Amino acid sequence: MQFREYGADRGAVVMLLHGGGLSWWNYREAASLLASDYHVILPILDGHAGCDRPFTSIEDNAEEILAYIDGQCGGSVLLLGGLSLGGQVLLEMLARRSDLCRFALVESAAVIPSKLTHALIAPAFGSSYGLIRNRRFAKMQFRSLRIRDDYFEEYYRDTCRIAKEDMIAFMRANTAYALKDSIRNTQAEVHVIFGERETREIRRSAEMVAQTIPACTLHRLPGMHHGEFSLNRPDAYAERIRQITGGETL
Repeated sequence: MQFREYGADRGAVVMLLHGGGLSWWNYREAASLLASDYHVILPILDGHAGCDRPFTSIEDNAEEILAYIDGQCGGSVLLLGGLSLGGQVLLEMLARRSDLCRFALVESAAVIPSKLTHALIAPAFGSSYGLIRNRRFAKMQFRSLRIRDDYFEEYYRDTCRIAKEDMIAFMRANTAYALKDSIRNTQAEVHVIFGERETREIRRSAEMVAQTIPACTLHRLPGMHHGEFSLNRPDAYAERIRQITGGETL
């Protein structure tokens, strides 16, 4: 796994895990805003542009990042954040290590498996994968995601670099992920955020996480769609992290 880093080496560590189909640039602006006070680490999940290995599972990604935290961060960090697929990896890490972090910020992570969607991904993408290199099609897809216009070139470049097998693998993993019961043991103060205009699945998943984790706060973001908070409002996202941690930097 590859990692991008911002800020002073001795600062408290904030680690942010990007969404599926994106890459480290998901959090680039927020990381720049936080770099004066924190050591920000942005992993590139397996199977994505800039990675060093194919995607196998959410669980394997969690284990890789845990090994990195053990080797480079003394076994724990101040805050973990993650969007969608990255949020699922984050939840898996919390389920595996109760003392992993003091705070967690989970954005729009699905934890209710969808058998039908899971079954349809391989045939659907097997026949339409070639369209992702069609710039016009990519532009329409990009707009449907409601990502800021200035991210398009990076989105298009990196989407074209994702192998069909990896795209199918992480999308199938995303639709099959179920919350582990051991997450009840986490010692972290967990914040779960979701957009008011997200799908029913994401809203129900956010509620399930909040009901399962003892020290969890649920945040509903008025007027927002999937991923808009961290992608389109990095200043507000960085400020939310400062609020959650109470400005703690050591």
